[in-house]
Amino acid sequence: MPKSIAILHYSCPPVVGGVEEIVRQQASLFYRYHHHVKVLAGNGGPFSDEIDVEIHPLLSSRNSAILKLQKDPATNARELDDFRRQIYDYLVSSLKYYDILIAHNVLSMHYNLPLTQALHQLADTSGIKVIAWNHDSPFFYDTPPEHITDGHWSILRRYNTNIHYVTISASRVKEFYELYGENGTVVRLINNGIDPIRFFRLDRYTIRLIREQNLFVADLILVQPSRLHPRKNIELSIRVLHALQEMGINAKLLLTGAYDPHEDKTKNYYHKLLRLANRLGVNSHLIIAAEYTFKNGDKLSADRVIIRDLYLISDILFMPSLQEGFGIPLLEAGMIKLPIACSTIAPFKRIGDQNVFYFEPREAPQDIARRMIQFLESLPTHQMYRNVIRRYAWDNIYQFELLPFLESISE
Repeated sequence: MPKSIAILHYSCPPVVGGVEEIVRQQASLFYRYHHHVKVLAGNGGPFSDEIDVEIHPLLSSRNSAILKLQKDPATNARELDDFRRQIYDYLVSSLKYYDILIAHNVLSMHYNLPLTQALHQLADTSGIKVIAWNHDSPFFYDTPPEHITDGHWSILRRYNTNIHYVTISASRVKEFYELYGENGTVVRLINNGIDPIRFFRLDRYTIRLIREQNLFVADLILVQPSRLHPRKNIELSIRVLHALQEMGINAKLLLTGAYDPHEDKTKNYYHKLLRLANRLGVNSHLIIAAEYTFKNGDKLSADRVIIRDLYLISDILFMPSLQEGFGIPLLEAGMIKLPIACSTIAPFKRIGDQNVFYFEPREAPQDIARRMIQFLESLPTHQMYRNVIRRYAWDNIYQFELLPFLESISE
């Protein structure tokens, strides 16, 4: 069973902030992968119907009583310790049925001393696995606040072997090693990420398609928003897909259109395409969206295909048509800055001018594939997009880094 996970920060959405957004994204990610998820925070509120949120004022970075006392911890040690006990008791009760607590910044920052102390106590005395997901530290800067020089604040520099430490960049790893002392210290690097599903506001059917086909793991996604008709020259698309596979590129071809079951010509063409894909061994990389059947038997019918979604998750619009009256897909791709590869027919040349990659409809698929890759490699924006998806999409981070880490600390 997936582990139950709680996420803790001083505040959560709808409070606006960088860490708050990471909390939202992680909570959504864990829910998507069937973890039971709860968010604990001092400020904020419910931000999703899917996520449990608990707001407790003693977790806040703006609790006036705590802020006043911790300016002079030595004088106010008894009162601060009383807050520590209250926070600890709350955490023990709230986390009773949870396996893992991810604490964002609260073990490395100076905004709530008794909360930091309570978390160390929780890690030392309870069965829950505590992860310090550290984004920052006041000691990384030339002038940290004067009051944190008091000995009580040394806890921010103390490495606890009962806590699992994560930080967000290679430079931060180095800084935390220097802060904690390198002897016996383990700080794992897991980059912050971005959730394309949320960022693009993708339709739920698109999300299912992405997950079933591992589209965020693909090296290259071509989209061809065409009906299945011979003049669309879809055979060439399939042959180019095969050429890309032969080059060692894990490519996917998204075809949006369906065939007309009442027209023998297009029905026969559809089956011809399937036979070609099977003969070339690329049938598992060819996705005909309007004909797609999910693993549970549901159909992704034509009226559910969101063309914009497929554009947003693709690397290039591929249009090898032999004949067109105009070329609306080129306009649509241009609107979202999607690179375009298309045949040299007159309507496409009129629209695309010098801003797209052209090929001859009768050109060898291997040559088209090679030149198309060279075209994409010349576009820094595309290289940045592909790098973000490969390295920083939360789904990929979860699959290749976060889940293995969570499993390793739960053994």
